[in-house]
Amino acid sequence: MPRKALRKTSSKKAADASETSESIAEQTRKYLASGKKIEKVASGVSGQPSVTLRKK
Repeated sequence: MPRKALRKTSSKKAADASETSESIAEQTRKYLASGKKIEKVASGVSGQPSVTLRKK
């Protein structure tokens, strides 16, 4: 009796990286054209609030 495959293989090929880069560039262009600005965040800074308690 033949065994069933454990995983189904994907029939769709992933999009090319150039297509992704182009779509990000287009989204960024539209964002900036709408009057919004991109904030530069310093290295090591996170937008997530700290969940650790600080000792006094």
